[in-house]
Amino acid sequence: MTSISSNNQSTNFTLQESVNVWRSRGGRQSCRTSAAFAFKSSFFGKKPLLLSVNKTRPGRALGPTGYSRLNPITASSRCHTFDVIIIGAGIIGLTIARQLLVGSDLSVAVVDKAVPCSGATGAGQGYIWMVHRTPGSEIWDLALRSNKLWKMLADSLRDQGLDPLQVIGWKQTGSLLIGRTPEELVMLKERVKQLCEAGLRAEYLSSSDLLQAEPELMVGEDSRAAFLPYDSQLDAMLAVAYIEKGNRHFASKGRYAEFYHDPVTCLLRSNSTGEVEAVQTSKNTLYSKKAIVVAAGCWSGSLMHDLLRETEIVLDIPVKPRKGHLLVLENFNSLKLNHASMEAGYVGHHDLTLHPGQVDHGQILSISMTATTDAIGNLVLGSSRQFAGFNTEVEQTIIDRIWKRAAEFYPKLRDLCLADFISNRKVRIGLRPYMPDGKPVIGPVPGLSKVFLATGHEGLGLSLALGTAELVADMVLTNPLKVDSAPFAVQGRCC
Repeated sequence: MTSISSNNQSTNFTLQESVNVWRSRGGRQSCRTSAAFAFKSSFFGKKPLLLSVNKTRPGRALGPTGYSRLNPITASSRCHTFDVIIIGAGIIGLTIARQLLVGSDLSVAVVDKAVPCSGATGAGQGYIWMVHRTPGSEIWDLALRSNKLWKMLADSLRDQGLDPLQVIGWKQTGSLLIGRTPEELVMLKERVKQLCEAGLRAEYLSSSDLLQAEPELMVGEDSRAAFLPYDSQLDAMLAVAYIEKGNRHFASKGRYAEFYHDPVTCLLRSNSTGEVEAVQTSKNTLYSKKAIVVAAGCWSGSLMHDLLRETEIVLDIPVKPRKGHLLVLENFNSLKLNHASMEAGYVGHHDLTLHPGQVDHGQILSISMTATTDAIGNLVLGSSRQFAGFNTEVEQTIIDRIWKRAAEFYPKLRDLCLADFISNRKVRIGLRPYMPDGKPVIGPVPGLSKVFLATGHEGLGLSLALGTAELVADMVLTNPLKVDSAPFAVQGRCC
């Protein structure tokens, strides 16, 4: 996924600067050094810990000759050893790293062909919502657990005297799922009932209640909404920067390193055991003592296919890119929103449904209204869904349709010309990692005991990140699982 602005200014600039500063200070270290330290950070504060990390002595050769590999390791290759290697520096990969760092004594490396937030994470709207989740569905427990962990993180920041809005862009906006048709109203009423029975506070708003809650909204006699007052949102860039900063506390201790702009080229397997022992990148050889986690978003399927091309393992991960556009209007004061909102049709458009008139050059395209105000007051409008391969070009016709659809719900926009905001608008383009059955793939790869997958979250990467990270870490550490992992298993879905 790529973030694109109208003035061609990269939205990853601040993160890239921090990466460069960190590296200039010696942040990326070979794991051949020894380190002892007495401090440990966590998602929810800090606590003392005394532990020692013993690494291979300088000068000792890493990587015995007994490994099969697709690409030769040249004499100039740099070798490093970690307990866990994570491929992918999006919100999923970085939170998995964080969970392992704070929940164990393991060392972790994150490798990515680009930098954090250069994929789906950086282009998201930031919803941490339950209003469009269905109690009892296979994804429900993971969504509920992850939602709880995000709220715990926000509470922990407050306990430390920090403002969650400033640190991670956390806002308790409340969520409105808006319906207008008889079918949508039936669905909303049933959803509110289910959410209440599941223990969440949810309300079914009449047209008058809806208008009172959101005065700028076009509310007809048949308009209704499901309202969850405690639903929240965050800023993906801020959240990733916070998590990455926390991870880097472990870098000087010999337990964490980042290898960015360093694409993975192959996996190295032991000739004696057949186990995957290392990840070969364009610049480094990263040996793993315990686990390799592939969290590369919509690139995970093609990446695993390439990595396993010359093996006997059959693995077909049907994850594919699902392109999305978001329109961001900076310093937009013409519309005031009290809550984040979404039309009920968004839930249906999450599924592969072909609607008449929504096919463009053979692509399945849907436009659904979503609207919110971000942490710094920008209006964020969405959203689109389409299958266009790995194309990340801005399509103005889709931006126009997003604006037009939003205006159907917020009449003030009808009197405004989008072209007048060209100087203070940005367009986010993202490739969501879509799975046909609507569930992420989380778990070990059969036949590769040390390799785990964490991908296919589609538009739920941010909201499911902490729950996914906890689940993967518990799998790696063989801890009891907090949620049932069976719905997300690789077996039976990818092999």
